[in-house]
Amino acid sequence: MTTGGGFGGRTSRGAGGTPGGVGEFFLGALLTGLGAYLFSTHVQVSTSFWHFRGGQNAFGPILILLVIGIGVLFFNGRSVIGWVLTIGGLGAIIVGVVMNLDVYFHPTTLLHTLLMFGSLGAGLGLVVKSLRPHRS
Repeated sequence: MTTGGGFGGRTSRGAGGTPGGVGEFFLGALLTGLGAYLFSTHVQVSTSFWHFRGGQNAFGPILILLVIGIGVLFFNGRSVIGWVLTIGGLGAIIVGVVMNLDVYFHPTTLLHTLLMFGSLGAGLGLVVKSLRPHRS
């Protein structure tokens, strides 16, 4: 037997399938979004050249393997070696780019830093709290 005034005699459910918490969820999502926006506007991302440990440029050999893999696939689309070289080359290029990113946090005031991380923490806390069952 169900209680509540939901549609079709079903109980109304809130955030995460639990009773209540919808307002907390949306307020938490708003605060989390605000904190993430403020944080992302104060971070600068740049990249540098990627090298092997010995200081040699690593992009050229990986690009050659990728081109060979693509060539093999155009010759025979079912070639396992062609797929391994192509997917491996693409994966190595993506990993190489991500590993050589330099992330810098711009100097900012204490108030902005507290707003950034405070709204992120409060928002995430409200979202998690909204998923717990609430008493009516």
